[in-house]
Amino acid sequence: MSSARIGLMRWFVLLAACLPVGIAPAQEPVAEKVSFSRQIAPLLIKHCQGCHGPQEPKGEYQLHNFERLTQNGYSGSPVVTAGKPEESELYNLLVSEDADVRMPKEGEPLPAEAIALVKRWIEEGAAYDAADPKVALASIAPRNAFPAAPATYRKALPITALAFNPAGTELAASGYHEVTIWNPNDGQLVRRIGDVAQRVYGLEYSPDGKLLAVASGTPASVGEVKLYDAATGASVRVLATLDDVAFHVAFSPDGTRLAASGGDRTIRVFDVATGRQEALIEDHADWVLSIAWSPDGAKLVSASRDKTSKLFDAKTGESLLTYPGHGDVVYAVQFNADGTQIFSAGRDRKIHVWNPADGAKIAEIGGFGLDVYALARSGNALFSGSADKSVRQHKADDRAEVRVFAGHADWVYCLSYNEATKRLASGGYDGEVRVWNADDGALIVAFKAVPPAPATEQAAAQ
Repeated sequence: MSSARIGLMRWFVLLAACLPVGIAPAQEPVAEKVSFSRQIAPLLIKHCQGCHGPQEPKGEYQLHNFERLTQNGYSGSPVVTAGKPEESELYNLLVSEDADVRMPKEGEPLPAEAIALVKRWIEEGAAYDAADPKVALASIAPRNAFPAAPATYRKALPITALAFNPAGTELAASGYHEVTIWNPNDGQLVRRIGDVAQRVYGLEYSPDGKLLAVASGTPASVGEVKLYDAATGASVRVLATLDDVAFHVAFSPDGTRLAASGGDRTIRVFDVATGRQEALIEDHADWVLSIAWSPDGAKLVSASRDKTSKLFDAKTGESLLTYPGHGDVVYAVQFNADGTQIFSAGRDRKIHVWNPADGAKIAEIGGFGLDVYALARSGNALFSGSADKSVRQHKADDRAEVRVFAGHADWVYCLSYNEATKRLASGGYDGEVRVWNADDGALIVAFKAVPPAPATEQAAAQ
């Protein structure tokens, strides 16, 4: 046999060895198990958390995190029995034909495909696929881009947050699913920053002006603490996702840390460079509406709907003392220049002055017609904004009134002071922003923060 013939036969033998003996039947693709974090958590946030969140849950049942979801409510029936949907209260309440029993209580029934997904998740063992069952559902669910801001606004929205950049050349304001940036000299729109939750409640620039911190959210649904590039508006980092609104943000004096507070009753402290959460403070019994750093960056003071103001060690989160003097909601807090006094203001129509060393009340500032919503301080100047439509300036040391900035036609919700230009900005419920010269009280400009073209009132025209 020729060598060529032998080589050809060997090639056929090798080819045959590589061929399958038989053809296996086509395999059905294995269905991927339902993911709690990616599929179930978003459903619960959208349809259920509004009534069964951490604050005053209906039926004494909470499902804002997995741990609470699996704990029985007032009925005592098992909420989830792994592998058995029909023995799980969560499923039975979704499919009940009794309108008085079916959940969501006051909403449309969940779509059939959503109910089927919940059923399948339970059938598959009701597994939890995230790291910590105690964290908010919002923090484990996929983050989708928020809806785009409207091209134009049908009417002005309440201004709930304002912030000057350090140079005083730009003024950030709350918008609807956006932050709007304005020229504080003429009230003209500079740019718009999107991918923001429904409403913005807290704004602050970093001391170097490179970052803009935003606290935003949709009540009883989601809150977000986020950093943006101040120059471009590009997203830098999401620091936290909450199960309720994020209300306030404050950079430490050196800009290395950021504190944030929210409707989930927490205060969080982050390392700005890495985004790492350094402290979680859960000492309040209700919304934490405002926070402020001591001048040395060692302490944090808070204002809460639980009618208290509290002082904390900013590094450890340890609670140092509680000031209960207001007896009603506390909206705003500030330290004085050397950290030896704290100013807190609220629904009792007063600014309280108290000692951070022992919590003793030093004095109070009255004369407000309604709630005091906002405080800002620079040196010996203490500014306040009130629902009585006024902005006031007092001396921080002796509490003497310096002037009243008049002109707002509605409640004043927020303030921002800029040291470089000595200007004060105030925002009202009717959507009006006013910028003042703090040295003499003269109005620089007033405008409705309504994109894209506000009506402005220049001081020169008065």
